[in-house]
Amino acid sequence: MSEPSDNKFPDAVEGYYGSFGGAYIPEILEENIRNLKENWSSICLSSDFVKEYESLLNQYVGRPTPMYHAKGLSELYKTHIFLKREDLCHTGAHKINNATGQILLAEKLNKKRIVAETGAGQHGIATASVCAMRGLECVIYMGAEDMIRQSLNVKRMSMMGAKVISVNSGSKSLKDATNEALRDWINHPNDTHYVIGSVVGPAPYPEMVAHFQSVIGHEILRQLSQPPDHMIACVGGGSNAIGSFYPFLNNPEVRLIGAEAAGKGLKDPQTPATLSKGQVGVFHGSRSYILQNQHGQIQSTHSLSAGLDYPGVGPIHAYLKEEGLVNYLSIQNHEALAAARILCNKEGILPALESAHALAVLEKESFSPTETIVICLSGRGDKDMMAYQKHGF
Repeated sequence: MSEPSDNKFPDAVEGYYGSFGGAYIPEILEENIRNLKENWSSICLSSDFVKEYESLLNQYVGRPTPMYHAKGLSELYKTHIFLKREDLCHTGAHKINNATGQILLAEKLNKKRIVAETGAGQHGIATASVCAMRGLECVIYMGAEDMIRQSLNVKRMSMMGAKVISVNSGSKSLKDATNEALRDWINHPNDTHYVIGSVVGPAPYPEMVAHFQSVIGHEILRQLSQPPDHMIACVGGGSNAIGSFYPFLNNPEVRLIGAEAAGKGLKDPQTPATLSKGQVGVFHGSRSYILQNQHGQIQSTHSLSAGLDYPGVGPIHAYLKEEGLVNYLSIQNHEALAAARILCNKEGILPALESAHALAVLEKESFSPTETIVICLSGRGDKDMMAYQKHGF
């Protein structure tokens, strides 16, 4: 895997991407964050760590994942469309790439207890699975609302031995689960590692997660004879997107497109479209775009996709938006549902609702017959069957 600083950010000392990022944390976590800042890169780039991590990616996760030429979609949209099949990873999504890397790192740091947050449940499943495999204690925080709409994943986490804690505060969704996971870490700083599931949180988490997820983009480079013309991925916190984009950030010939959830639309007061409607602020330990009211309070959001139902975004994406390096589009619930139906009918693949937001870009953008489009199919849709059934599938 490549050196994290290949793309010349973040700032090596404070973890900033332009004016975004940093580590806004309580004093009790300063030692943990300092330890991570000083050691994660050297540990994760050591030959022994790389060898063990890549072996697990191959034998446990199931990498490399296929690059699938979607002929049905290509014929429909009159261009060349490829799907990067992260849905075929063990546990059903890209989240396992980061969970595996962070838990190996936690072991090197002598942390025997793992906490994590989850929205759609895929990060929770991934974390619980790797903890079971490595024999570590695992605690997962999940919003009560998400536990209802992702009940199958709750059961899967419990079967892996994880303790799943229901969060009943706020909107009972991902942001609230993250709040509680951070509180847990504050109360157990010595023996616990917090496995953040996306490119959010205090430095060095955004760069660390991006490093582990960059395996997606590096595989895409190897699997295609030349870089794609367009690279598309969904964006909540933004981990599968930055993992897909990472090797192409310095290549202006590759157009990068991020698809964020807009829920019922940008005019809806609960839209989760942070990059379209957000303002700069500090949330969950870093400075980025967030959705807040006139008093600075974090807004409640709602999306059919639990994994994109978050009132913030990773500071990397805030920087990429500000610099004009990625084009971010907002996708409404009905557009994602329509895109999922098309993929089912044309390719026989049921996507996660998160991934369906990326697929919906095909209806909003125009592509030429000679271009190559790669879409990161970040996860599979088994977990979303209740939502699909509720909305007429």
